[in-house]
Amino acid sequence: MEREKKGGSMVRNGRDGRVSPRGRGGGDLLDRRSLLRAGGAGAIGLALSACSSVPVRKKAGAGGGKVVLPVPNPAQSAWQDAEVGLVFHYDLHVFDGKRYKQWVNRKTPIPNIQIFDPPELDTDQWVAAAKAAGAGFALLTACHETGFRLWQSDVNPYCMKALEWRNGKGDLVRDFVESCRKAGIEPGIYFGARWNSHLKVLNFRVRPGSPLTQEQYNHLIEKEVEEICSRYGDLFELWFDGGILSPAQGGPDVLPIVERLQPRCLFYHSPQRADARWGGCERGVVGYPCWARLPFKSPTGRRVKRSLLAHGDENGKYWCPAMADAPLRNHEWFWEPGDERKVYSLDALVNMYEKSVGRNATLILGVAPDPRGLVPGPDFKRLEEFGKVIRKRFAEPLAEGKGRGSVTVVNPAGPARVGQAVFMEEISRGERIRAYVLEGKTGGDEWTLLAEGSSVGHKRIEVFPPREVSAVRLRVTRSVAEPLIRKLAVYGPV
Repeated sequence: MEREKKGGSMVRNGRDGRVSPRGRGGGDLLDRRSLLRAGGAGAIGLALSACSSVPVRKKAGAGGGKVVLPVPNPAQSAWQDAEVGLVFHYDLHVFDGKRYKQWVNRKTPIPNIQIFDPPELDTDQWVAAAKAAGAGFALLTACHETGFRLWQSDVNPYCMKALEWRNGKGDLVRDFVESCRKAGIEPGIYFGARWNSHLKVLNFRVRPGSPLTQEQYNHLIEKEVEEICSRYGDLFELWFDGGILSPAQGGPDVLPIVERLQPRCLFYHSPQRADARWGGCERGVVGYPCWARLPFKSPTGRRVKRSLLAHGDENGKYWCPAMADAPLRNHEWFWEPGDERKVYSLDALVNMYEKSVGRNATLILGVAPDPRGLVPGPDFKRLEEFGKVIRKRFAEPLAEGKGRGSVTVVNPAGPARVGQAVFMEEISRGERIRAYVLEGKTGGDEWTLLAEGSSVGHKRIEVFPPREVSAVRLRVTRSVAEPLIRKLAVYGPV
């Protein structure tokens, strides 16, 4: 989502400043009138993503020796099990009648916040779209590049308290989280600190003309993160747009706040920790193989090849699974009038699923509610179609089982025509498989190759030419420890 995609050296300390007398004591960091008047400027870009994990020791297979394997933390496991999420982009410029231009919006403040006036806003309808799509979680852009806050902030008056809409009492974050909980969808928050046109912040750095010093801005972000993490119950994911600087780099000290108030939340991402990584593009796919591991704890501030983000590192020391993200409307994260034609086709979405979830990544689709406050009809319909196709396709396996060791076999009730297989490792014990072949028993004792590959991890989906078989086996030809197959399921042709 609106991230820099190139590696590069981290920008070091920007403007230092002093805290105003009220800054550390609580309350507004600047008087309400001054902060509401603030504007925007500047330019530049940063680096990528970061990751974290805890290496543990696991016994190797036949030799009985030991091998060090990174494993997911509970938040990472839950995130990978969810497989599909939606992120809802909503901000002031949805209402300004202009085409969204990223660099313009990062620098140019919205002159009148009262344009935020969605007459039919219904977060239940938004979350119904997530439910229909088969998403396990949903995120809301609580703040983005304009700097406007979609909640009732007590430290930043540039928020919903300043609106005439709902008499200044609206709290979109609250409504969204409540809608998620009613629908059984895990709620998460997307938080923008890297750009703020209202306060003249670009690439994390306060620019000339801002009403805040760098230190005041950092403290403001800390207090806002505390509000988000303390007011709305357990959050599934906290996504910092473009990452967030660490204190050592002159940034706010948000990680201790998140770890104290949201210990079960997936954290994405900073130089100190990231529980996931960007998959290297915004097309909803990752490369293959795709390992849930990286060779270093944090690539933020490094020059990192796209290929490493897309594929991971099979020998990496840190667990850091990939995210494949894409807007539902072809490269439009925010609503634009008359662009229904840009909604991805059903075939394109299914292809994304196969090449993200089916390659050991989590798929996140961007949805853009309109000025009415609703997910547009064509967008909702496409998400509903996508969810139905995926559910139907994998609802009734011809055979299913699990296993331990180099060979796992499943047997249909009788000779069956197969064309797809889904298999999963028990990733709580690490990624162990390095190469496999999938074979079908086609007559007598003859086994015929159906597919072959390398990484499996949370989930691998193989689609192959249809064959009639009496059994299917997954044969691991190379592993670093005893293979643990959480699931092997076979299905009819697509």
